[in-house]
Amino acid sequence: MQEKILKGKKHGMLVLLVALLLYIAAIAGVIAGGVIGEPVLAAICAVYLCVGVLPFMGLKVIRPQEALVLTLFGKYVGTLKEEGFYYVNPFCTAVNPAAKTKLNQSGDVNGALTGEQKAAQAEAPDRRISLKIMTLNNNRQKINDCLGTPVEIGIAVMWRVVDTAKAVFNVDNYKEYLSLQCDSALRNIVRIYPYDVAPNVDTTGDGIADEGSLRGSSEVVASRIKAEIQSRVEDAGLEILEARITYLAYAPEIAAAMLQRQQASAVVDARKMIVDGAVGMVEMALERLGEKKVVELDEERKAAMVSNLLVVLCGNRDAQPVVNSGSLY
Repeated sequence: MQEKILKGKKHGMLVLLVALLLYIAAIAGVIAGGVIGEPVLAAICAVYLCVGVLPFMGLKVIRPQEALVLTLFGKYVGTLKEEGFYYVNPFCTAVNPAAKTKLNQSGDVNGALTGEQKAAQAEAPDRRISLKIMTLNNNRQKINDCLGTPVEIGIAVMWRVVDTAKAVFNVDNYKEYLSLQCDSALRNIVRIYPYDVAPNVDTTGDGIADEGSLRGSSEVVASRIKAEIQSRVEDAGLEILEARITYLAYAPEIAAAMLQRQQASAVVDARKMIVDGAVGMVEMALERLGEKKVVELDEERKAAMVSNLLVVLCGNRDAQPVVNSGSLY
């Protein structure tokens, strides 16, 4: 379906004034026909009063960043995209299958409306299609990463309608279609990455292990999600401007275990750093004692000194000094 932009239809004000004048003239004709005794004039004016509402049905007002898709007896005739006061065929009807669809996104939140306003809007939804940039905040999903670890992730997608004909006629409901494709694309991309950097994992598809992860490569992941969604909604006339990860965490059933794992890994890394530093300090102490010839130690005494120093440097508690008042030997 090819979009057709209707131009040269901005005659709404002129048609409105002419229709009002004719309506006033018809009312005057009915009154005059009854006064002067002209039944034919009165009948003609009365008929016009009945059908004179038709021109008013063809008046359309388009605000900035809005569009109106028009059909005539089931045939697509064009789209009004520019703001203005239009007059079109009174029998044209506006089509927007997603008019009543309310998603968790900007433009669909009616919290400021009263109950009566919401009821009126539900009975007569606005058939205009918004061309503004919308933000879809999809619900969090539980997905297994490439290692089978369940994670919860949520995304926010910035999108807009660029082809109204495709959005209305190529899919049944473009808002629901977008939401479904966002869920599907998110699952496909998340299954490629591990939550944290893992060995022997190829996230780029080049056959070489890399350090990609959901937590450490969020920009790359978001870019791939955006490209995946765009490829899926191209036929629906939608443009994906940006996709961002808004929530990322382990699933609740394994969150505690993963936290303990992270804590254990942090403790091991800290211990490794402490031991490396302690060994360096012991080596430096022995070298300095040997250079200065402060004391001559045999291999057994050196081993004892190294043991004592490592206990002091690597221990969790403060060392308790022991004063040796006798000989070392």
